[in-house]
Amino acid sequence: MQQIQDFIVDVINDNYWKVIPWLLLAAGAYFGIRTLLVQIRLFPDMLKMVGEKPKSKSGESLSAFQAFTISAASRVGTGNIVGVAIAITVGGPGAVFWMWMIALVGGATAFVESTLAQLFKSRDGKGGYVGGPAYYMTRGMNARWLAVIFGVAITITYGFVYNAVQTNSVVEAINNSFGLESTISKVIVGLFMAALTAVVIFGGVQRIASATQVIVPFMAIAYLLIGIFVIAINIGDIPDVFALIVGHALGFKEVTGAAVGAAFMNGMRRGLFSNEAGQGSAPNAAATAAVSHPVKQGLVQTLGVYFDTLVVCSITAFIILLSNPAYGEGVQTANLTQHALSSEVGAWGTHFITFILFFLAFSSVLGNYYLAQANVQYFTDSKTVMMAFRTLVVLCVFGGAIGTVPLVWALADTFAATMVVINLIAIVPMGGLAFKLLANYSAQKAHGLDPIFHREDLPGVDNIECWDGEAPELQRTQQHVNADTAVK
Repeated sequence: MQQIQDFIVDVINDNYWKVIPWLLLAAGAYFGIRTLLVQIRLFPDMLKMVGEKPKSKSGESLSAFQAFTISAASRVGTGNIVGVAIAITVGGPGAVFWMWMIALVGGATAFVESTLAQLFKSRDGKGGYVGGPAYYMTRGMNARWLAVIFGVAITITYGFVYNAVQTNSVVEAINNSFGLESTISKVIVGLFMAALTAVVIFGGVQRIASATQVIVPFMAIAYLLIGIFVIAINIGDIPDVFALIVGHALGFKEVTGAAVGAAFMNGMRRGLFSNEAGQGSAPNAAATAAVSHPVKQGLVQTLGVYFDTLVVCSITAFIILLSNPAYGEGVQTANLTQHALSSEVGAWGTHFITFILFFLAFSSVLGNYYLAQANVQYFTDSKTVMMAFRTLVVLCVFGGAIGTVPLVWALADTFAATMVVINLIAIVPMGGLAFKLLANYSAQKAHGLDPIFHREDLPGVDNIECWDGEAPELQRTQQHVNADTAVK
């Protein structure tokens, strides 16, 4: 096991991750320039779109908010609590700055990939939608071979590897909270998580949406409130924390054991694991929404990146950094956040982190499962295959409980990087379609219209299935008809 871990960390990841951050930054910068910083310019629209109600009455049709919560369920989890702790202890406080940067720059990438997912989504036969990178690679690029590779990669990453990470983090938190170290305690936690997962994932996408719609906002708000309280009682120290983060990231302040390069690399790794911008995962959830224009869900998914990294991850970073932790002395996980919070609010803070982490990790398992399921459905609708896949997911949720922390996170880094490479191969050349959709959206907004897209608005683009104007959300008013010529 140690040899496998050393090979993944020393041979694969150390070389792989010398390239991945630059690919992400380059793609994000390109998309940001071509869209005139859509990730910043249209922030008010993001807030509006996330609350828009669907006009479709189908029981399987998801709202923009429900699709947002499915992707948020995957994003908001152990990466926000455990991932930030790992980044800070290995890369120093400067790692937080680079997490912010990958979110701000990656917001444009998230917009493009999710907009493309909406454009090339497919009807699932139940009144809902399905889609994602495998679909836009096939329909938009005519590259089924690439879609197959991506479909296999995301199924393994989210169905198996990332779900093992979630359980692994819960076990570490519970062990620290209650002073448990035995294999039996790990097995018990693993069995419990696996049983809960089985109950939900065998119930279908609506049950996933219903569960995450309740769990994610409640747990996130509870965590944010306690984080805001910690910041408030230490408000005088916050400027120094900001200075520490920025100073170390840019090399103005050196921290023993954590060089600038380590800050950059670990901030990028943990930032990607947390917000997933450019990884091709969130588009699978984005495609399920019944919206009137592809750009709307692209904006919603960009908001998800900000909420995950700029809000939730920042709260964790401030809690940790206010406790003056040690850097570069070995990897610390949830225990660092637990100790930091308990030093501010008392011993109950340790158990509070365990409680929050359990529910966020569980919601992440559900979100991860759905993202993987969408790609299994790309290959086949076989009930037998789906049953086998769900069973394997449950087994991996249990397996994460007994795996080692370094190995589980190393595997997560490897598969995340693989997905980034495959996804960028598709969305960079296809970005022009997203730019045209944004122009169409903006033109309609300029005429005072609620943007509605029909596939004839993109002449010459084939294989667009769902934008034929028949769905309730695609019904244009007379005002749209009158302005159509001007918009085009």
